Amino acid sequence: MAITVRTATATDALPVTLLSRQSFLDTFAAFNTEEDMQLFMEGNFSQENLLAEFEQPEYLFLVAEENNALLGYAKLVLNATHDGMLPPPAIEIARIYAAKAAIGKGVGRALMLACLQTAKQQHYTTIWLGVWEKNERAISFYRQFGFEKFGEHPFVLGRDVQTDWLMKRTV
Repeated sequence: MAITVRTATATDALPVTLLSRQSFLDTFAAFNTEEDMQLFMEGNFSQENLLAEFEQPEYLFLVAEENNALLGYAKLVLNATHDGMLPPPAIEIARIYAAKAAIGKGVGRALMLACLQTAKQQHYTTIWLGVWEKNERAISFYRQFGFEKFGEHPFVLGRDVQTDWLMKRTV
């Protein structure tokens, strides 16, 4: 695949929103009740909320494409810190999502490399993320890039309180 990664623009908001919703369902529906998934999708992942994220100056979106077709995206949160985070300034990878058909084809790698490059170019010293403790594939992927667990925090999906690992690395 000839994957390119670029900074998203306002015209990417709707396709990224649709990919967000579908990717989240594809990845987590089998592990959660339909009710909890529905509550989460209606709240945090409503189309309205996701589109509004593109308007927020603290968010930076990167999109991965092949032949102008959206394969995945990353959402970075600028100047995002968390307890146990040393040294600042820090940037968070809030999401790296790929279309189901693109998983395992280098989309995540291309996005991660772009996130690390962005962090370096913007002079961040730490990059971090949260990942569901049972998402072994994602945890293994992040470890390949040098991320190490530094804590945990609750993640509420619908009414179910789950645990996310917090992972970080130096830029």
